[in-house]
Amino acid sequence: MGVNRRLFLVAASCLTAFSPTAPAQVDEDEAARNARWSVLQGAIFGDRKVEDGTGVIELEAPPRALDAALVPLTVSIVGRQPVKSVYLVIDNNPGPLAGRFTFGPAADPRTLKVRMRVNQYTDIHAVAEGADGRLYSVKKFVKAAGGCSAPVGSGDAKALQGLGQMRLKLLDGYAPGKPSQAQLMIRHPQFNGMQMDQITRNYTMPHFIKTIDVSHAGQAVLRVESDIALSTDPVITFGFVPRAEGPLKVVVRDSGNMNFERSFEVPVSDAVSRSD
Repeated sequence: MGVNRRLFLVAASCLTAFSPTAPAQVDEDEAARNARWSVLQGAIFGDRKVEDGTGVIELEAPPRALDAALVPLTVSIVGRQPVKSVYLVIDNNPGPLAGRFTFGPAADPRTLKVRMRVNQYTDIHAVAEGADGRLYSVKKFVKAAGGCSAPVGSGDAKALQGLGQMRLKLLDGYAPGKPSQAQLMIRHPQFNGMQMDQITRNYTMPHFIKTIDVSHAGQAVLRVESDIALSTDPVITFGFVPRAEGPLKVVVRDSGNMNFERSFEVPVSDAVSRSD
């Protein structure tokens, strides 16, 4: 079953209808949060067992977010067993399955950083899927409210300017055969249907990134399958292992059936490359 189908099942089975005027802040007790996670596990992973991820995966998240529309999350793989993908689940979001991140043969999966929208007080789970198919989970409780309905700017037209532009930054240089961290920035408003245009006062139709595929010199690095939770103008930091000089290619597809494709030469002389 694809990630988008899972997202639909989660929303249908676990959530009440969203009301833009309803209060976003809900502080459930731990028993209620655990019960919700049990339901989400079944909706996302079926009857697969989800084990304690201590010693396998770590999640960093702010206890109280400064900006609910830009909540920084860092996932670290700390165990020795190979990990092929990571799921991020924001339990109380309208679409709890915030993304699946699948690592290719050219990836260094040890560190992954993203910024997410968080709608209300919630547990956030990071689930590592091992190469053997076993699942390992850790969680953090984050106090944030209203991130999904937060406006993206002064108006839709302005937010759409430069749609699909990308910028890539190498954070620690380049050396063949050695892991390197890259920071990818994508210009996209990430409209989710809950934001109000600040000029027209109408709710904006959904228009968000669904997949991001990154490859280097023809080898897969990272595939992102996401939905409405990625922040406006997403920034994703990921690791890869350059085996030889060659382009780092990024292909983005969104819910409006728009495709954006950019190639960045690696190495680059100033560690920064952009395509407008």
